[in-house]
Amino acid sequence: MTNKSESYEKKSFGKPKRGGKNFDTRDKYERGSLKYGRRHSSGDDRNDDKTRSFVQKRRLNKIEKDVHKDSIRLNKYIANSGICSRREADDLITQGLVEVNGKVVTEMGYQVQKTDRVVFDGQSITPEKPVYVLLNKPKGYISTTKDDKARKTVMDLVANASPYRLFPVGRLDRSTTGVILLTNDGHMTKKLTHPSFDAKKIYHVTLDKKLTGEDLRLIAEGIRLDEGVAVVDQISYIEGKPKNEVGIEIHIGWNRVIRRIFQRLGYEVESLDRVMFAGLTKKNIKRGHWRILTELEVNNLKML
Repeated sequence: MTNKSESYEKKSFGKPKRGGKNFDTRDKYERGSLKYGRRHSSGDDRNDDKTRSFVQKRRLNKIEKDVHKDSIRLNKYIANSGICSRREADDLITQGLVEVNGKVVTEMGYQVQKTDRVVFDGQSITPEKPVYVLLNKPKGYISTTKDDKARKTVMDLVANASPYRLFPVGRLDRSTTGVILLTNDGHMTKKLTHPSFDAKKIYHVTLDKKLTGEDLRLIAEGIRLDEGVAVVDQISYIEGKPKNEVGIEIHIGWNRVIRRIFQRLGYEVESLDRVMFAGLTKKNIKRGHWRILTELEVNNLKML
């Protein structure tokens, strides 16, 4: 084996980047993967669970209140659409940039009915408050809103997460597990899935046999597929695990790209788990469970 290959073998995957930790079994365990078992619960763990549950319920109740109101202040209507904050919406209103039912409205505190048509910058807007749900997807679910073959979808798992209709941001195939974001924020979805955005994704890959140092080096340099050369940002063995388990970081979003990379070199992927997407991890989310993003996490996504 060449010195270059040996350097890849010794490399510790996942240098701290966007708040991440080293890609090792301890990090995997902290994220609650059932494959590694569960930690013994303690009083502190139960208290943490209760606190998270309370916070989630409070956020959902806040969203539900907006849904059942017959009218809403115009500035809140605009803010809920995701265009800007309420204070910035006040400025748009006073500048005469907002129309309600074809008429310019400059009155502060104006109440908008659900049936009203509100237009800003020539485009109709909706009063839905943006909702961001992070799901730890299990095997056997497809990442679509509906399926003609009546297969289980991720929507079945987040049915009670929001009164609004949510959409998956990108896709994980039926056999792939891990982090997937769902939202009603079309602008955010377009941003995170656009090729120019380069959303970073980290996967834990388990292969049918040990990955050689030479093949690891080839993957790091780029494997040519039908679409072109598949660029891999980082790849390494996982600390403390057999060499058929590797961590891989990519930003390209080609269909089944990781599976095809390894297939090109004669390996089959036995399991594929996404542990990070755009800085979001599955820590404290059990497989098949979800949580609503915090305001800080949403702001971080907007700043990416």
